[in-house]
Amino acid sequence: MIDKRTAPLFFTEGAERIKGTLLCFSHLRWNFVFQRPQHLMSRFARDWTVLYWEEPIYGAAAPELQSSMCEDSGVIVVTPHLPDGLSPVEQTSALRSLLNEAVGSRPATPVLRWYYTPMMLPFSEHVGADCVVYDCMDELANFKGAPPELLPLEARLIDQADLVFTGGYSLYEAKRDRHRSVHPFPSSVDAAHFMAARSAGAEPADQSSIPGPRLGFYGVVDERMGLALLAEVADARPAWSLVIVGPVVKISESDLPRRPNLHYLGGKQYAELPDYLRGWDVALMPFAINDATRFISPTKTPEYLAAGCPVVSTPITDVVRHYGDVEAVKIAGSAGDFIAACDAALALSKQSDWLVQVDGMLKAISWDRSFKSMSNLIETEIAGRKSSRPIASPAIWPAERAKSYDVMVVGAGFAGAVMAERLAADAGKRVLVVDRRPHVAGNAYDRLDDAGVLIHQYGPHIFHTNSADVFAYLSRFTGWRDYEHRVLASVGDTLVPMPINRTTLNLLYGLDLRTEEEAAAFLAARAEPVDVIETSEDVVIAAVGRDLYETFFQGYTRKQWGMDPSELDKSVTSRVPTRTNTDDRYFTDTFQAMPAEGYTKMFERMLDHANIEVVLGMDFAEAQAAYGYDHLVFTGPIDEYFDYRYGKLPYRSLEFRHATLEVDQHQPVAVVNYPSQDVPYTRVTEYKHLTGQAAAGRTSITHEYPSAEGDPYYPIPRPENQALFKRYEALALAEPDVSFVGRLATYRYYNMDQVVGQALATYRRLAARWLEDRKPISAESASAVQAA
Repeated sequence: MIDKRTAPLFFTEGAERIKGTLLCFSHLRWNFVFQRPQHLMSRFARDWTVLYWEEPIYGAAAPELQSSMCEDSGVIVVTPHLPDGLSPVEQTSALRSLLNEAVGSRPATPVLRWYYTPMMLPFSEHVGADCVVYDCMDELANFKGAPPELLPLEARLIDQADLVFTGGYSLYEAKRDRHRSVHPFPSSVDAAHFMAARSAGAEPADQSSIPGPRLGFYGVVDERMGLALLAEVADARPAWSLVIVGPVVKISESDLPRRPNLHYLGGKQYAELPDYLRGWDVALMPFAINDATRFISPTKTPEYLAAGCPVVSTPITDVVRHYGDVEAVKIAGSAGDFIAACDAALALSKQSDWLVQVDGMLKAISWDRSFKSMSNLIETEIAGRKSSRPIASPAIWPAERAKSYDVMVVGAGFAGAVMAERLAADAGKRVLVVDRRPHVAGNAYDRLDDAGVLIHQYGPHIFHTNSADVFAYLSRFTGWRDYEHRVLASVGDTLVPMPINRTTLNLLYGLDLRTEEEAAAFLAARAEPVDVIETSEDVVIAAVGRDLYETFFQGYTRKQWGMDPSELDKSVTSRVPTRTNTDDRYFTDTFQAMPAEGYTKMFERMLDHANIEVVLGMDFAEAQAAYGYDHLVFTGPIDEYFDYRYGKLPYRSLEFRHATLEVDQHQPVAVVNYPSQDVPYTRVTEYKHLTGQAAAGRTSITHEYPSAEGDPYYPIPRPENQALFKRYEALALAEPDVSFVGRLATYRYYNMDQVVGQALATYRRLAARWLEDRKPISAESASAVQAA
């Protein structure tokens, strides 16, 4: 029986901080060596109840589970204990029963099954999961003693998995054709932990008497270790002390070479490693080149470098790939070359200039970043967004570290996607698109929810434009569904058309106005003269009077903007017309339609070009450290680009609360506004009106709550804010190799078509400049520029 007292988090119902239950099945014991599983599961345990399932221990009288909680992380470590002599079938049955006992009391929250070994699939695959992850950190089938059933089970696991992560790029190349969603996450580093080795500190007692220079290795000592190489180095340089820290596994102690200058110190705790590294001059990775090391991506490489130790390694593929151009990493194959590389590394250890390159590189790789990218991918799956998988993996490294692009585009919304498509398809540029979100399409992102309805994750996006050019451009990437948007406003118990029209007036005041002239006269009688129209309040009162202003505009504006209309620029309410006819369409543009398959599909087609690569779940600062580029297109907040030099530009944000209702229809139109301040939200959207879907018996809605905090949506139009933007704009004009495009980069509220138009115009100007500078662009682009 599992002792529930030792696992209180796992058995606590309704813990609000917990996103769900993560069942991690690992062949590595939690307290063995602190490596990839421990780093990742410790981070997941901040938000998830993590149950770390170890391999069985044998010799029990009857099957039972023992559990304990890791005090540092909150991970619950569960170890099954089984009797000796069970057949494979009996063992699987016993483990399945123990697992059922454990998960039977789990909270009713999402469940994630995470595998480090396919061997645990047979007793666990029956557990219902919202997402299944295969984190293939090593090619276990190539390891000594691998069971023959491992490969068939791996094929089964890959077939069941929603996501496959790989522990290195070589593994990614080996697995990427076997699954639709494979993502490389090579070894990361907790740089701060190991950088402690660069400062003075205690010397471990078992190392303090070992003479220098010291060349060290830590990690598991098994069939991957080049034992003969280790002996040759010790023999060739008897004045060097070779320090080996780590447990000996799968090989015999008698297999280890013994020399006076070879020191085996055994396994150590993760927290102790910086203390040992502090006393080393050079760090070693004397791996054998064999099947077991073919796909490894050693975690210790960046850890050694973070500690300030130059590294000497045998030619492991992923080490060469990612660190071959790093001055502090010496790579050598033969024993003679390895010894010579150690000589060079010892000389380098007396210098410090090389740390500049290392520290710049370490900024781009961290376990926190790997965890964040993995979390984004997982939450995308759990949210049911399978219709729009990330176009490219948020890999911690590109295939080659030195890879560079003609243009980096920051942001995969309208501005970024249009710029990327034109730069790639028209100018022939190699383009990298990065976005901190785990999806493309920016705020226009849509997805299928649990009811099968295509909802807009960030509130309703209704496409309308008077530009034939913009409409024709987007039509390259989508078909259209005819749709004219209609909005009702809830006033008391009545729903009336918005914007205000003749029908609105008749319903609100019990009138029978039959002509435009009658409606105009009614409004004119209520309008109040305003000498100088400066604010949003002035605009409305001068047009329709105070009663209609207070009914429709004052409360709504106060909620939306967090301030009274009298404090806002006139542009805010000028966007909403007042009509004297009965036209109840919200927009009157020439082109009004919705993308037939949704916005996300349109964006995916836009970015589906051989010259475009997309990396999601990555911040600009991380991308800047990892990738090279000649020109930057920045669509994020302009104040963020300049590190808030003059302070933050004010924005309003929104909170979206999505819900599925067990009814055919919730409201008569797609959007109902709630202008009263007594209602905390501003509007409710029902998406079936937008999509034309006919999901019987269910419908999906979203309530919008304005907020002062959160993602930036609306620039707040006040003179002092515009003045602050002008200071940032002056900085932007001094950046000739950066193009600032879109709402956030230009601090303007644009409709979608206006953003597309701005991006197309920006591209044309950029292409014209390149043509003038005689930088290569396509013949089509040159002709277009000359014609323009």
